[in-house]
Amino acid sequence: MTDFLFVAHGRRLSQTRLRNGLIAAVETCGLRGAGGAPLVVTPHQLRHTWATELANAGMSLQALMALLGHVTPQMTLRYATLASPTLRDAYDQAMGKMRRRFTLTPVGKPIVPDAVIWLGSEMLKTRVAHGYCSRHESAGACPYANICETCDNFVTGPEFRDALEAQRTDVEALEVDARDRGWPDEAARHHRVADALTDHLQRLDR
Repeated sequence: MTDFLFVAHGRRLSQTRLRNGLIAAVETCGLRGAGGAPLVVTPHQLRHTWATELANAGMSLQALMALLGHVTPQMTLRYATLASPTLRDAYDQAMGKMRRRFTLTPVGKPIVPDAVIWLGSEMLKTRVAHGYCSRHESAGACPYANICETCDNFVTGPEFRDALEAQRTDVEALEVDARDRGWPDEAARHHRVADALTDHLQRLDR
């Protein structure tokens, strides 16, 4: 979006143009630093200030991470003040959730998530035939989630009945979970998958 909002003569503004604009603004306002020299203001400092104000105003760490395009809480905390009780609480809550979601596994053994913990996690969840998937809400639903089960070309057999029934049970639980969290699109997605699984099971009875 900024590529279209901040332009000059039809071209995107360069870093130099932005920095020169800030220098001119500082001089016009008469902002001075230590020793009376013009105050140094950079776009990165403005980003830092903006992120800090959002964090101290109560914005969640997860939302701030998504807004800044960060992939770890540590990156986000560089832009915010941990002295803020609001941010400290948000950080502790987020880290607690991450510790519950990512457990240490002995070398050589597979990672098998606890189904109860997974079903209750605050993530966009997908139950597939042979495993589980979780995505952060800010990432949106996976475009490939349950793509096979809802495909017209999908064919199953009696030997997969138990797996399909177990998957449908979990998907129905996910629908209720999404509805309780106020995620209508997620609830509708799980409902469609549950309907598709029911159709497959009914065809096995014919």
